[in-house]
Amino acid sequence: MLKQQSHIVAPIPEELRTRALFTVEELRGRGKADKEAIDKLYNLIVEMTEEGLDFFFLEPLRRLNAGNMMMSMAKMGIGSMLKGSKMVIHKVLKKLDDRSLHSILDFVEEIIHEPETAA
Repeated sequence: MLKQQSHIVAPIPEELRTRALFTVEELRGRGKADKEAIDKLYNLIVEMTEEGLDFFFLEPLRRLNAGNMMMSMAKMGIGSMLKGSKMVIHKVLKKLDDRSLHSILDFVEEIIHEPETAA
């Protein structure tokens, strides 16, 4: 669905991509929105969120060779955003049922793509 729309892209490390897809497959196979599944999904979403925040907010500053003070202020702001996001993610996930778990897993799978090969 996303490829049929304009979208923005944030790179993630290959290790995170592999782990995310493995986690999706594992949780889909178990099919239960139990505490272990929710904890694994929470950790995955938080890590992906951290990568996205770094790319969209800190990478432009790195490319502009921003000074230490600017980077520190940006990191503090991002830290506050991440803290708020974690609270919301946790509240949403702890109420997850089996059907909703599968919907979230579908979404995670949908937003992860392999790198394009150079021509």
